[in-house]
Amino acid sequence: MSAIIIEDARAEHIAAIRDIYAQHVLHSIATFETEPPDEAEMRQRWQKIRDAGLPWLVATQNQQVLGYCYLGMYRTRFAYRFTLEDSIYLHPDHLGKGVGKRLLSAALSQAEQQGYRQVISVVGNSENQASLQLHLSLGFERIGTLRSVGMKHGRWVDTVLLQRALGEGDASLPHV
Repeated sequence: MSAIIIEDARAEHIAAIRDIYAQHVLHSIATFETEPPDEAEMRQRWQKIRDAGLPWLVATQNQQVLGYCYLGMYRTRFAYRFTLEDSIYLHPDHLGKGVGKRLLSAALSQAEQQGYRQVISVVGNSENQASLQLHLSLGFERIGTLRSVGMKHGRWVDTVLLQRALGEGDASLPHV
């Protein structure tokens, strides 16, 4: 079996990224979207992250996309400029095999090298133990739970907020 490669997402990965995300939109509560975006919309989202110089990574094996992870701005207001939010989605066949940990670790490393100081994860579904354990294993701290803030698949859904410092975190002011 070939090695798993973590690499920057490219245009030719967008269809597979869209397919992975569509599975999560339609069959899980990991995302609060209820209609899968089409390939053009997914390409626009990827381009926005890419244009901002932020990481959007894929895990591939034999040129097949196993999953993806990206970091986007946490909020658009200027004071949040050193804080990112992560998103990570894996093909169901590749859950629990360390792919997510490799993807998120690589994205966090890139963000730290770029001078970002905090990463937030908003885990859709307080029962999503795989995502919660992934984040906790990489040094995220559980900050709190927002109860019943979403409605999907006929039920109320919580979100769990997790946070991790990058680099010096808030121990010093960034060089701007």
